[in-house]
Formats: sequence, C-alpha cells, structure tokens
Amino acid sequence: MAQNVPIGATQVSLAQLNERSREIFRRIVESYLATGEPVGSRNLARIIPMTLSPASVRNVMQDLEQLGLIYAPHTSAGRLPTETGLRFFVDALMQIGDLTESDRHAIEGQVAAAGKSVDGVLAEASGLLSGLTHSAGIVLSSKSDPRLKHIEFVRLEPERALVVLVAEDGQVENRILPLPRGLPTSALIEATNFLNGNLRGKTLAEAKTDLERALDAARAELNELTQKLIADGLASWSGGAGDERKLIVRGHANLLDDLNALEDLERVRHLFDDLEAKREVIDLLGQAERADGVRIYIGSENKLFSLSGSSTIIAPFQDATNRVVGVLGVIGPTRLNYARIIPTVDYTAKVVSKLLAG
Repeated sequence: MAQNVPIGATQVSLAQLNERSREIFRRIVESYLATGEPVGSRNLARIIPMTLSPASVRNVMQDLEQLGLIYAPHTSAGRLPTETGLRFFVDALMQIGDLTESDRHAIEGQVAAAGKSVDGVLAEASGLLSGLTHSAGIVLSSKSDPRLKHIEFVRLEPERALVVLVAEDGQVENRILPLPRGLPTSALIEATNFLNGNLRGKTLAEAKTDLERALDAARAELNELTQKLIADGLASWSGGAGDERKLIVRGHANLLDDLNALEDLERVRHLFDDLEAKREVIDLLGQAERADGVRIYIGSENKLFSLSGSSTIIAPFQDATNRVVGVLGVIGPTRLNYARIIPTVDYTAKVVSKLLAG
C-alpha cells in the first residue's frame, strides 16, 4: 500500500541486520504488539522458521540489545522492543496492510451517517476510530465559519438568554448570554429580526463589515439595549482566540482494557492527565497540519505523552478548498496494531475530507 508516512529516523540501518537477526527481532516485536509480554530465547527458537538453538538465539538477542533495539525488563529473562526498536520496526520492517472493500464501506457509511453537520461528521469519525482501534479516537479541527441560515434569541430567565444559530450546512450552535437588566422581550425579537435580515447566507467573517455599517445606519431605529444585545450575541457566538480550535476525544475507556500490571495503570493515568491538558494536545496535533499523510509518534518522540509511553497516529483532513482544517487519529499504548491502524486513520481522513468538500 503506497502511502506517504513521514516518520522519524532511527540510527540503526537495515543493512546492520542479517536475515536471522531481522527474523528474531520481528518476532520479538510482533509478540509484544500481540501480548505486551516479553519473549525468551527458548520460545523464539520454537517459532522462528529456521533451525537455531536457544543459545544461538540468545547470541542474536544480545547483538540486538547492543544496537538498542530490545531490552530485558527487570521482571523477566525475555526481551521487549525499546522505543527505538519500535520505530525501526515501523520504518524498516513493517508491512502496512490495505483495507478491504468491506472496511472502506463501513468507514464511509458510519462517518457519512452523521449527516451534513460538520460537528456530527467529526464526532462520528472520532468514535469510529476509537471503536475500530480499541484506543482513544481524537479529532482536532479549526473552528468553522459556516454560512448562516437563522439566528434567534430565546429568553431563559430575566437576565439570561439562549442564542441559537443555525447554519446552512446543518450545524446548530447554542450559547448562553447574559442580558442587560430590564431588557424587554421586544428587544429580543427586534435583535433577532435585525440579525436575520443582515446575516442570512453570509459567514460572520463576510458579514462583519456589512453588519457594522448596518448598525450605524440603524442606530436611530434601534435602542441602546438592543444594539448591545446584537453586539454581545455575535461576540458570544464567534468566540475569541481561545475558541478557534475544537478537540474531540472518544474512547477513554478502551485505554483501561487489557492492563497487565500496576505500571500499566499508572501509564494510563498519566495519559488521562495528558489528554486533559487540552492546550498541549492541540499544539501537538497542530504539528500534523503542516505535513502530508500519516504521522506516527512513538513514546517519548512526543514530549506530551512521554510519561505515559503512548503512541499517536494522526493524519490531516481538508475542506473544499484543499485547505487543511484539522487532524484525526488515535492515541494508545505503544503496542498499537500499527499495520492495521495506519491505513484506517489514513482512509478515515480521506473520507472526512471528501464529506467536508461535498
């Protein structure tokens, strides 16, 4: 499967390993990815497709250990891949699988089932990735600026109202807005009518100048409280710099499955803490927007998740103008099924791009 997968470089070259070293190393990594457990020389001697004694296998393992590709955890005589070893495996030895037609149809059907709403598509994509990979699915998107279809102010309490905005693409956004003391219901109706007359069919960015001009022209007709309500309502919905990015995470519970030891629980606790640090996650994922194709971060390769020893596989998606507007992917333990997840993330990003363009 031809893919552009920009990934980090390892200091070990494939030429440094002969056939049996590659085979033994591959088996150690595949066993780790499948079980999370160390594998010893006796078991390796039984499963490799060549005749080698356990002693010969141990000699090869020592060479691999000196290269920094595997290590012996203190609890076992077996070996596990290091982060460097995992990176080398992903870069040089792993065969990336392709998705079946059934897989493709399932991804297309589930993401498209969210309807036309951009938020719905992105939330569905995050949940889909979580379900398919048994990890945490994650989506980061730019705050959209859709064309408006309808805006309305609904009073909830004497000094609070709900601002409801409906976009042409089906997005609905609600915000709670404080109301000036003594604001009459007629001002809510007046503000609603004024905004619908001046914003319908435009994005907020397009309408900003026109709206300022319209407000100036209508000051004699609109009282001061109504003018303030219009300005506050728009400010509330358009948000500020801190609201320009949207982060969706689904499937935290998947990270609690298959914990083998107390250290695993501590790793997941660290990961939960990291995911709560929204600003840092956004900064990390934002790096992928500047690259093509899938990006893979293993363990300490990304500083945010270094304590939890987690891996991240992410890919950017685009809008109708081919502008990158976000990234999606998965976060999970370093023993992710990379060969399966890479094409899944890649294809899901393509499906989301197609839906956003359509």
